[in-house]
Amino acid sequence: MLSIKKLFEPTDMTVGTPWKSIVLFTIPMLIGNIAQQLYNTVDSIVVGHYIGDSALAAVGSASPILNMLLVLFVGISAGVGIMVSQYFGAKNREELSHTIGTSITITALCSILLMIAAPFAVRPVLEMLNTPVGIIDGCDSYLTIMMYGVAGMAYYNILSGILRGMGDSFSALIYLLIATVINIFLDVYFVAEVQMGVGGVALATVIAQGISSALCLVKLARMRATFDLGVKQLKPTKKHSGQIVKLGLPSGLTQMIFSSAMIVVQSLTNSFGETLIAANVIVMRVDGFAMMPNFSFGTALTTYTGQNVGARKLDRVATGAKQGTLIALATSATITLIILIFGRQLMSLFTSTPSLIDQSMYQMRILAVGYIAMAVTQCLSGVMRGAGDTVTPMWVSLMTTVLIRVPVAYGISFLTRTPELPVGRFECIPGSLLISWVCGALITTFFFKKGAWRQKAAL
Repeated sequence: MLSIKKLFEPTDMTVGTPWKSIVLFTIPMLIGNIAQQLYNTVDSIVVGHYIGDSALAAVGSASPILNMLLVLFVGISAGVGIMVSQYFGAKNREELSHTIGTSITITALCSILLMIAAPFAVRPVLEMLNTPVGIIDGCDSYLTIMMYGVAGMAYYNILSGILRGMGDSFSALIYLLIATVINIFLDVYFVAEVQMGVGGVALATVIAQGISSALCLVKLARMRATFDLGVKQLKPTKKHSGQIVKLGLPSGLTQMIFSSAMIVVQSLTNSFGETLIAANVIVMRVDGFAMMPNFSFGTALTTYTGQNVGARKLDRVATGAKQGTLIALATSATITLIILIFGRQLMSLFTSTPSLIDQSMYQMRILAVGYIAMAVTQCLSGVMRGAGDTVTPMWVSLMTTVLIRVPVAYGISFLTRTPELPVGRFECIPGSLLISWVCGALITTFFFKKGAWRQKAAL
């Protein structure tokens, strides 16, 4: 009973064997990330089977715009996560308490702002991106509902990030699994029974994420032994708000840059028609699972590095970075191989259309090596962020997306145009992504070895 209770407690990653601490922290977070990916995946499966391929394309086309609208919370979450891990590692209760309280209040203010403004921007943005007439109404419905329920989405990501910063990745996992089960049942109910269409899957996601965020908040309110959470802590301070902005702004900008590039590429994707849009959606859903180990190990190394920087144990940071990256590489290679072997079975979950399955599998083969490269990028970027250097990963993202991916995508499209293919070959979409991933791994490794991040122990 004691061991089960311990799973729900904060974990000190400044002691013990580095790779064991990283792996034990990563496993529940990896399961949680897979569960979170199920939100979008179940949405796609349900609309693909109950509504059709056009609805599948609508949900997928909405994703880059949704990510763009959430950049505020990406920044807050990144900044707070780094501060929490470093203050927890330093055993500084007062600063930890004010950081958590300030983040909760700032998230509330940003959520209200987005709920008021974003729904009015959805339709104009979709029209600007030349979204096909057959799917634009579905995209509009999906995004508008998601924006009205943005608070639940924002709070889950930020509150679960706080828990992970203190080494508790298990609680967030349990709450997310509960919400995922709710989301699956509501998806089927709203779409198959109530026949709400694409808007039904958005409503299901909003309700489920609201529940998961409420559970995280209850958990934090009960952690009185670790930090304080009262009116005094909830009042934002200039110091802590400034630190959140300083550390989180580069991560928010990184997400904005990435999302902007995705939107620009989505505009190119839309020009290939609904069939290839739907195939790209299927690939991106499977892609989400292939990326999970990379994101999980990257986040684990951010927490691990933050705690050890806070405790001034920089020798453990170097050891953990090496061991964590090697384990992530092995994990990513294994999962990529599984996807290549059983890819067609995975694609058939989303559609029964043979041409879509063939096209999706073809794209996945192009992308395969890139997932292994991304393990390097995510892990080394995670170490740099944990040390307080959130600027370098931002510049790497800028180079790989704006200077590499977008020009390569449009360049291949232009160079392969023929009378039969007036927009060029569709390989420009996955091909540009693969090239940007490989370049990102090389650039990130260069900056990591250069070592400027060691001088930026932020707090």
